[in-house]
Amino acid sequence: METPVLLLGSAHVVDLSGPLRRILSERVLDAIAVELDAERAQSLMSPDGGGRRSGGSPLFARLWGVLQRRLGSEIGAGVPGAEMKLAIAVAQERSLPVFLIDDPIRTTLANLVRSLSFKERVTLLASGVVGLFLPSRVVTREMDRYSESPSEYTEELRRASPTMARVLLDDRNEHMADRLTGLRHQGYGRMAAVVGDAHLEGLRAALARRGLPSEVVRFSELRAATAPSPGSS
Repeated sequence: METPVLLLGSAHVVDLSGPLRRILSERVLDAIAVELDAERAQSLMSPDGGGRRSGGSPLFARLWGVLQRRLGSEIGAGVPGAEMKLAIAVAQERSLPVFLIDDPIRTTLANLVRSLSFKERVTLLASGVVGLFLPSRVVTREMDRYSESPSEYTEELRRASPTMARVLLDDRNEHMADRLTGLRHQGYGRMAAVVGDAHLEGLRAALARRGLPSEVVRFSELRAATAPSPGSS
């Protein structure tokens, strides 16, 4: 039986370094893939850890970066994207190749803006600005709700903006599945891929359509493994 691709669900503002490191270190692997493109990987691995973005970055990307850094600091997760950085570090420690399987962020955002109606663009921009002032407790509560029912959250996004769901999730899932399938054909039989948790179900389905089995470890499972044990201080 063909070895399934291991799909690990991450959240950009939650520290999952402990369980992620354990899984990636213990699993027999030929390669590790991450949901990054070359630009984001270079920024993340820079000395400031991606804390500074180029002034030429799209406005939506800059707003999202500011929001992630603020929430990461307040929730105690550290640098946004730390789970991707850790995956790359584990690959380097194990002398494994790292593959960047996501679309270029500028291409994705250009496609999104081009596809959105004017009303949807204004709504997206406004929600990004509002998010800058959301209390961290609200975000934590919503992450708890997402952990309990991720499919419900995805369906809410599809109802609110089918265009966003298609560009940010569906299209990227198909492209990432193509790249993972290509890597399997190149001889990387045992792979792990660290991706945002919202991509897991769509990516698993896209891989299945290509005849590639996958094993999923959700963000909620990794998050539970970071929780203090009962009685600990």
